[in-house]
Amino acid sequence: MKIIITGGAGFLGQRLAKRLLQHYPDSIRLLLADRVTTDAFAADRRVQSVVCDIAQNADVERLVTPDTAVVYHLAAIVSGQAEAEFDLGMTINLDATRALLEASRRLPAPPKFVFTSSLAVFGGELPATVTDPTAVRPQSSYGAQKAMGELLVNEYSRRGFVDGRVVRLPTISVRPGKPNRAASSFVSGIIREPLNGEPAVCPVTRNVRLWLSSPATAIENLMHAHLIPAQSLGTNRTINLPGLSVTVGEMIETLEQVAGPEIVARIRFERDEVVERIVSSWPGRFDTARAAALGFRGDQDFASIIRGYRQETFPTPSASHA
Repeated sequence: MKIIITGGAGFLGQRLAKRLLQHYPDSIRLLLADRVTTDAFAADRRVQSVVCDIAQNADVERLVTPDTAVVYHLAAIVSGQAEAEFDLGMTINLDATRALLEASRRLPAPPKFVFTSSLAVFGGELPATVTDPTAVRPQSSYGAQKAMGELLVNEYSRRGFVDGRVVRLPTISVRPGKPNRAASSFVSGIIREPLNGEPAVCPVTRNVRLWLSSPATAIENLMHAHLIPAQSLGTNRTINLPGLSVTVGEMIETLEQVAGPEIVARIRFERDEVVERIVSSWPGRFDTARAAALGFRGDQDFASIIRGYRQETFPTPSASHA
């Protein structure tokens, strides 16, 4: 079975690849498509790292061949960059999505098409808790591009061109590595950097409420997304995934409880109006009863997310985390 992951060299892409290889130990051919290569799976004959540009139709045609069974479309220009570079965001977040859908449409059998969307599709005046019927009113270019991608996947599914699944991911925290250009990058940074012995800047106020997921839970939910029978989804292929509703202040308080006041002392507040405007437009509470009924799950609490990051990053008792 051939599975494609766009953005396959990225953080989520590589972790999803590892999970898929565990699930399909013998019957998978995995293509990790990205603008850069990864050698993380160099010794695994089941995996091919493909350097390509999904904005180029010729590259998309090379990827999506008749034996493709599943397409995971993770590649995207993140929120802050999409706001700063409108044309690039439209090219990758919208035009490339349609190109992948068109290539999938031409296959002899409709593939499963898993599209990672975002809670950034919401904005404006929102109810206290977002439900499935809540209308999307994005307040950023990234959110608008993701909303348009959602509509495309639903339409191509309605027409029988693909078997689509749109998953609206919560903000992921705690991501390892370095900050990126996402407006939400600080959501990991205010936890990761202090634990790694580095200063961190929080660009929003303490009362900003967020909808969060750990990396591990996000990967399990992405894995589950392609396993759901099509008949269980019905005509609505868009799913609000489970998450945790926490404020920035509650995140910092939990970090202090888990790691101590000397760790929290490494955080300073420097308000960035652009970042706060974007992030504050996103909802912080969802009704995810439908997702739960479909078998998706959320994290227990934010303390368990922090502990999970510490365990992964500092796996031995003697390793310093301060």
